[in-house]
Amino acid sequence: MEHSKKKSIWTKDFTYITVAVVLSSIGGEAMNLPVSLLVFEETQSTFLSAIVMVCGMLPDIVLPIFVAPLIDKGDKKKWIVGLDGLLVILYMVMGIWISGHEFSYGLYLVFVLAVGTISVFYRLAYSAWYPDLIPAGLEQKGYAVSGTIYPTVIVVMSPVVTFIYGKVSMGNLFLAVAAVTFISVLVESRIKSTRKNGQEVYTFRQYLEDMKEGFRYMRKEKGIRNIYTYMSIANGASGGVNIITQAYYQTQPWLTVTMLGFLKSAEMIGRVLSGLFQYKKEIPQEKRYAFTKGVYLFYDAMDSVLLFMPYPLMLLNRFLCGGLGTGSATIRETAVQSYLPEGMRARVNALFSVIFSIGGIAFQLLAGILGQLMPYRYAALFIGILTLLSVFLFIILPAKENRPVYEAVREAAS
Repeated sequence: MEHSKKKSIWTKDFTYITVAVVLSSIGGEAMNLPVSLLVFEETQSTFLSAIVMVCGMLPDIVLPIFVAPLIDKGDKKKWIVGLDGLLVILYMVMGIWISGHEFSYGLYLVFVLAVGTISVFYRLAYSAWYPDLIPAGLEQKGYAVSGTIYPTVIVVMSPVVTFIYGKVSMGNLFLAVAAVTFISVLVESRIKSTRKNGQEVYTFRQYLEDMKEGFRYMRKEKGIRNIYTYMSIANGASGGVNIITQAYYQTQPWLTVTMLGFLKSAEMIGRVLSGLFQYKKEIPQEKRYAFTKGVYLFYDAMDSVLLFMPYPLMLLNRFLCGGLGTGSATIRETAVQSYLPEGMRARVNALFSVIFSIGGIAFQLLAGILGQLMPYRYAALFIGILTLLSVFLFIILPAKENRPVYEAVREAAS
């Protein structure tokens, strides 16, 4: 028993995957925000900006369901390395092309669609592989690390990217991100594959049966359905509020895109500190459900009133939401991925990727339309109120089905 207490999460493979995720996050953030800023600056339309974001989510509507059985049965390492290699090529082609051409809205639609398609495969492979790289019994630490990486990158990158936006050409930015992603590929290639040896050839009949098995599993798991249905609404609404917030900052004379960068950083500082706290201190499983309910209510209320606040209170708003949001996300991922059988993770995550994408598309289109029809502040308020109602419907009322999921733990492999 003594040696289990001294077990470290920082195995060689966990260290490699952490470094790879850091590099991928740096590359992703270095592209996402500039593309978003550029599209709105060139079009001056929240609706056209929303359409670009929606294009990135379109592949999630159907593709995950068909891809997931292949990932569950395949070598996750090969998927991850190959997909990052595709991104390197895509970034290089974009960097070279746009260096000699004017802005093209259609080109960015195609680019975002391509990245979204690659991301479908990548996210499913990563979410199915990552739990196997965490030593058993250290899941909350593992997801605390994972949940801290992206916020930390945002804290550093958001002000940097908004500062250099317009000072560095998009072509050079694409090429720089290609280089960073290539380094990520080299690191990922050093991780040991967790695929079991001796697996037979995967037939089309087995593929169809695995798809059916995933649907059968989900029909009986109401708690997981409730949790991820709410999360699809909440994530979609958050994306919608982000579109409205960005437009608000780009159109108000007293606000700037640099201030928007610091707003994102405030949220991410909260996320980083929360991740560090959860790395050191584990929240008891019997308190997970109550904690997440409170966080969801607070977060959605703060989204609703964000744009009605003076700038210092906006920073505080995002800081608190970031910290509490990471806390609930770490608990949710720890619980759900412990609850799901190992051979079912990609398929279940795929089904909810579809639901997530539908929620994201619906709310981002709603945000784009509302931004054209009413003042930005009231558009954000409307979206936030809808999300608050969904907390009661999917999280608070069906407590009997939801609580067992939040209290799940993963047994150590024998």
